[in-house]
Amino acid sequence: MKKLLILDGISGVPLGEELAQAFGHIGIETAYYNLLSMPKIPFYGLKSALTKVVNRAKDSSGDAFFHLPKGNLAAITALIKQARPDAILVVGFIYKFITPAALKALAQQHQVDLYLYDTDSCNLYTKRREFIFFLEQELPIYKKIFSCSKVTADFFKDTRQLDASFVPFGANFIAAPSGSDADKQHDVLFVGSGDLRRIFVLESIRDHLSIFGNRWKRNFPLMSPGLIKRVDDHPVWGADLHQLLTSSKIVLNVTRGPYYAAGTGVNLRIFEALAAGCFLITDYCDEVAELFKPGEEIETFNGPQELQEKVRFYLANPEKRMAIAQQGHAAYLKRFTWEARAQEMLQSMR
Repeated sequence: MKKLLILDGISGVPLGEELAQAFGHIGIETAYYNLLSMPKIPFYGLKSALTKVVNRAKDSSGDAFFHLPKGNLAAITALIKQARPDAILVVGFIYKFITPAALKALAQQHQVDLYLYDTDSCNLYTKRREFIFFLEQELPIYKKIFSCSKVTADFFKDTRQLDASFVPFGANFIAAPSGSDADKQHDVLFVGSGDLRRIFVLESIRDHLSIFGNRWKRNFPLMSPGLIKRVDDHPVWGADLHQLLTSSKIVLNVTRGPYYAAGTGVNLRIFEALAAGCFLITDYCDEVAELFKPGEEIETFNGPQELQEKVRFYLANPEKRMAIAQQGHAAYLKRFTWEARAQEMLQSMR
């Protein structure tokens, strides 16, 4: 494969763009397209509402999922003609922008292989009808599926006989200023959106916490006054995120409820923390233990009580915390850069 086109369906986070850059760094001519920027079909809101009414009238089961893709197919058609890729890698999903069948037809017309980096299907676990639609209408168009979740990849293989493999996230290197604990502004940093499971866990260490992310204010009625005081309710990415990571003694990752219930949850924050040389504590799952050495490269917890105990221990023992952080950063440099992820995907694309 010489030319790759990346269609990014989750450009609200920099993952797709960073992956495109990584493919370029390993010698693949790569074009990147942000699907959120594609022109919408005219009068989309009205057409979407009418389509739902018509489809529901036709649905005898009363249980189907309907969605009118918002993107103008002509934009993708022109992009493929211009880029002339050997392969297309969709990041996240395509069904919200154009129909999977339309992308499949374009790929066949231009003799292009289709691949998916499944980064978001875990978010559909609680949306049964939409998840079924994704399984039945989108996944079969791809030659191969790379999933950020081993549980999900195994599910695709075992129940749908799809060619799927576990490809965890990566991260770009984040430069961390040298300094002692005295230079750290935060004892324990959590960056992420509000979620009921996260609230239950974070209450156990609220006196040590700094929380950044969205969807917290709407959860304030569920939270103690002490935890509410720790919240800065806005999303953080890029340089602001990097500054927070490198100014924290402990970076905490707490998996969202649906992921945790499915036994998965190796999310992007884990790799960003290690890329910045941070000491990371994350909730235990088998996927984490397969990728890292708990107690040596990262630390893990099972439940609020163990988290509370480990936070107190590592705040009181900075030398042990820093030793694990150094080993975690070394593991990142060796195995978890975006270039390593791109190289892994490339082997399956050839």
